Amino acid sequence: MLSNFTKIDEEFICENCGKHVSKLGYTCRNHCPFCLHSKHVDINPGDRAESCHGTLEPIGLEIDSKKGYVIIFKCKKCGKIRKNKSAKDDNMDLIIKLSAKH
Repeated sequence: MLSNFTKIDEEFICENCGKHVSKLGYTCRNHCPFCLHSKHVDINPGDRAESCHGTLEPIGLEIDSKKGYVIIFKCKKCGKIRKNKSAKDDNMDLIIKLSAKH
C-alpha cells in the first residue's frame, strides 16, 4: 500500500503574521503555531503539488479520539477545505477560540 504522505518538516516565515516558524521535529510542520494559518501548497500531505498557493485560514476545530485537535482550514483564494491535526506548540488560546465556532 502506497502512502500519500511525504514527510517535509521545514522552517518558514508565516505569510499571515510574519513570524519565523521553526521545524516541528517530531512530524511535519503544516501551519503557523502563532496564528494557526497555513498555505495551500499540497494536494496530498507534503507533495507541494497544489498550484493555488492561497492562504489557508483556520475556521473551525474537530476533536478526534486518535488525532486530538484537528484544525479545519478554508482557502481564502479557492475556497477548498483542508484539515490538519494541531501541533504541541500551537497557540492554545486560538485553538479554544476555534472550538467555540462550531
